[in-house]
Amino acid sequence: MKILILVIFMNDFNYKNMKRGFFLLFILMVIPVVRITAQNPNLEKLNAFKIGFFTKRLNLTSQEAEKFWPVYNDYQKQKEVLQNEKRNLMRDFNQNESTLSDNQLTDMGDKLAGYIVQESSLATAFHKKLKEVLPPDKVIRFYQAENMYKLQLLNELQGMRQQQKPNLRRNLN
Repeated sequence: MKILILVIFMNDFNYKNMKRGFFLLFILMVIPVVRITAQNPNLEKLNAFKIGFFTKRLNLTSQEAEKFWPVYNDYQKQKEVLQNEKRNLMRDFNQNESTLSDNQLTDMGDKLAGYIVQESSLATAFHKKLKEVLPPDKVIRFYQAENMYKLQLLNELQGMRQQQKPNLRRNLN
């Protein structure tokens, strides 16, 4: 698409059209970058909030934090990969349910159970690593803080939805 637009502008090869074509190409290339960087501040804010939340709740020393965060971040990355695979499997099922054979459905069920087993193994391995980098009381506090963090995010999400509902009603009227 971008090339087609550029070719149209470049058809009458003169400086004015060439300048316009390069400007358009530049804009088309910059828009995705701007979109990505516009999303990153929210992600960065969320990560900063998460780090502060856990550090405060766990009362991590600098040495503990230095050991804890790489272990936690690695766990989160691996967990996210498994969750994405599960989500893709369920999306595939939802989109193709009526056309899947019994064998395919059985395979999907086996894969789903396998992902659940992998998540459990991952959680067990993470717990072992957590015990190596944190004292026992902070390990328990971590699990409490994780639950509190999830609840706080859910509450904030519900609050945002509550705020959006009146705006939607105003816009519909």
